[in-house]
Amino acid sequence: MLLGRWTSLLLTLVAGLALVVGLVPAAAADPGDPGEPPPVATTLTLAAPARYADRPTDLVATLTAADGTPVVGVPVTLERRRGGTWTPLAAAVTDATGRVAAEPVLARRPADNVFRAAYAGDATYAPATSGPVAVPLLRRTSQVRVRGPQRVVDERRVPVRVAWRTGNGQPVAGRVELFRKTRGGSWTLARTLRTDEQGRAELVVRPRVDTAWRADATGTPWAGRATSGVHRVDNVPPGEPVVLPAGAPRPRVPLPPQPRASGPGPQLRISQVPDGVWRSMVGRSWRPGCPVGRAGLRLVRVNYYGYDGYRHRGEVVAAASAAGRIGRALAAMHERRFPIRSMYRVDRFGWSGRLNGADDYRSMAAGNTSAFNCRWVVGRPGVRSPHSYGRSLDVNPWENPYRASHGWTPNSWWVGRSHPRVAWRSRSHAVVRLMAAHGLRWTYGTFDAHHFDARTTSGRVVPGPVARACGLEVCH
Repeated sequence: MLLGRWTSLLLTLVAGLALVVGLVPAAAADPGDPGEPPPVATTLTLAAPARYADRPTDLVATLTAADGTPVVGVPVTLERRRGGTWTPLAAAVTDATGRVAAEPVLARRPADNVFRAAYAGDATYAPATSGPVAVPLLRRTSQVRVRGPQRVVDERRVPVRVAWRTGNGQPVAGRVELFRKTRGGSWTLARTLRTDEQGRAELVVRPRVDTAWRADATGTPWAGRATSGVHRVDNVPPGEPVVLPAGAPRPRVPLPPQPRASGPGPQLRISQVPDGVWRSMVGRSWRPGCPVGRAGLRLVRVNYYGYDGYRHRGEVVAAASAAGRIGRALAAMHERRFPIRSMYRVDRFGWSGRLNGADDYRSMAAGNTSAFNCRWVVGRPGVRSPHSYGRSLDVNPWENPYRASHGWTPNSWWVGRSHPRVAWRSRSHAVVRLMAAHGLRWTYGTFDAHHFDARTTSGRVVPGPVARACGLEVCH
């Protein structure tokens, strides 16, 4: 009986042990089990279509598992780079298609339109980050215009204004090339400007001639290139152009206009004769044996009003003792706006064997105002002209002829005709009175209307040798 009870107890213990063993998990019972599966690999993409600046684009981030199925209900963060720094844009949970969307407004600078997306991951899905995505800009059409006054008085300043806008009226800030063209010339770059935030730029110019202006807008990442129409600015003279009688002949010798004057007033300058000027004079208006040498001569530079109404810079050579009076008389003509056709030094016209000096025939035929010229009297070979002493001034000879031994020169049309501004036939004419006020005598009257002489220190109108040689005749 005792053996039987022990046997029964042993069987009960074995059965209980088997029950305990059956409750242990299989993984614990199997040391070779690998554990939990790894997170599923994911891919995060980011895309947005090109749009115009200042307009929203559709930015979409898509998160998918390795098998291409969308990852739903997880947070994705969107960021934007501005000024080189990443800043948060939006954070949202992916929808049923694995997407997160935003509508950022695109900036005008491409560098501020770069985006990226990030998913932090969890126990099921691995983290993922999209690469930076630059959203391209669509360029708007643009228009650039050039505006400003249509006329400017010579020597005055005038603004040339540029306005750059898109087709829908937005101002464009950027680079604009402003081109300039003169009559008969080609387009040249005048200045490169930058329009401001209002799309405007301005250049103040002082055109001395008629000009045309055109602007080329070089374009920006968000606004396209544009070329303006042509804006013309007419340059008009500060003085009144000379109106001559109908049928009046033109000078036979044409001259180019002298350089335009600059600076206010006549800008009278009297100086020693520079080397370059002297080299041009020698062999033309001066030669060895002349009664006045270089040391006794002065170069007189002065502004004058031309027949075209513009101010020009002219020059004559005169004796040192008379240069002040001649210069001040010419300066007074500028102040009174009495026109002078031209004022080139007479050596410009070359040597004349007929006159044994610079070619005064050509100077007169050009209507040129001049002074010193060591030569013979026109029409009287061998007789020294008072111009050889540098104390005589010829003004507007074309309209104020001289009666030479061989007839009127440079023309006979103007004989007996006058003009209130450029031709005088009596001592009461304003120009003759002006010259007299500055010590210049209208020596021969209408027989040599363009000729004036500065009195000598002795009171003579012309030097003694000239007076003796000429007698009562005209000595031009």
